[in-house]
Amino acid sequence: MTRELDVIIFGATGFTGKYTVLHAVKLLADLKWGIAGRSQQKLESVLKEIGKKADTDLSKIPIIIADVGDELSLEKMARQAKIVVNCCGPYRFYGEAVIKACIKESTHHVDVSGEPQFMERMQLEYNELARENEVYIVSACGFDSIPADLGTVFFEKTFDGQVNAIESFMWFKYIGPGTPEKGAALHYGTWESAVYGLAHANELRGLRSKLFKERLPVIGPVMRERSPYTSYPVGGKNTYCLPFPGADRSVVMRSQRLMFEEEKKAPVQIRNYFTVKSFLEVLVLFITAGLFALLTRFAFGRQLLLTYPKLFSFGAASHEGPPEQKMNNTQFIFLFKGNGWNERSSDYKVRPNGEPVKKHVTKVTGINPGYGATCVALLLSATTILNESSQMPGKGGVLPPGYAFGKTNLIENLCKNGFTFEVMEADNAGDSDAKKSL
Repeated sequence: MTRELDVIIFGATGFTGKYTVLHAVKLLADLKWGIAGRSQQKLESVLKEIGKKADTDLSKIPIIIADVGDELSLEKMARQAKIVVNCCGPYRFYGEAVIKACIKESTHHVDVSGEPQFMERMQLEYNELARENEVYIVSACGFDSIPADLGTVFFEKTFDGQVNAIESFMWFKYIGPGTPEKGAALHYGTWESAVYGLAHANELRGLRSKLFKERLPVIGPVMRERSPYTSYPVGGKNTYCLPFPGADRSVVMRSQRLMFEEEKKAPVQIRNYFTVKSFLEVLVLFITAGLFALLTRFAFGRQLLLTYPKLFSFGAASHEGPPEQKMNNTQFIFLFKGNGWNERSSDYKVRPNGEPVKKHVTKVTGINPGYGATCVALLLSATTILNESSQMPGKGGVLPPGYAFGKTNLIENLCKNGFTFEVMEADNAGDSDAKKSL
């Protein structure tokens, strides 16, 4: 089927959608692309706004009218492109209809969902149909799952031997001049997804019992979760590390499971943490998390959280989102510390000889974690499907990014567009001990 466009950015008038359009000016320059949403007037306004910001005439960019509540409009949109870049969340409410339309019209689909229930239910219900229609459906293509999942892939690629376990540590650093502009760190859409995600977290057990029939084997010594504990992942500084509450571990473990089941690769144990500088911050986070978890259990509590995001997030989330000056001068760092064996076992289900004493450290960094890096990773994920589908597993499916893109050039392309993937010198490597980078 001949397609008019290579890429359509759906939900282009939203916060993430606008930034995706901005980055599309550069990253999709050699492709035919358009934008889609419910309102012709708002879509035209986005093209004018982003065109002015990028100093580029976007008036000829095609506009497609499509609404998640109108199945036929979604199918018509999907028929016009090779891939839909879906920026319309929360995906638990708005994602499935777009995926169904894309699969029906044999159109690839990427999004930035960080909602495990949505992603795993889509895999359970649509994976076989996506394979039959030779369509790739890949969620979690933004920050923070791209650095986490592709960072794990990079760790294994650069480890000379067999990996047993990896711990990743995430933190942020302001690198701009002066002090950061005051404002939230999260947009309301991210907050809304978190509210509903935690409210429906109990769905995961039932989903996983259907999706994953057997437990992944643990080949080496079991790595236990540590919470909270003091370590030295930040260049020797005393740092408190807490289990990361987002989707990272679920996304990475889905990749590990598929590599185990489809590629006969021994699974790696994964633990994901974020870091804070003081015990006072640990206490504040525990109190905030406890209140958040309590309120999400009740409809009235959820309404409070959604009505007053700035109040209940202590200023971290707002409808306005983070200010550009703050976003563009904030660096994210993922440090990966792991161990394994010098030799690989000939049987992927059998532990190699000896103890996993070989150590390895890698790091992934980038700028503007929430929305700049997210939009770059999202668009590069889309172009990877268009340009390198022959390097991707099978001919389609509902896949996590690490498994989908592990054998492509996505890491290299990310490194050409603001990311770094580095192998570090020592076990306690921090901000400046790079040995090798892509």
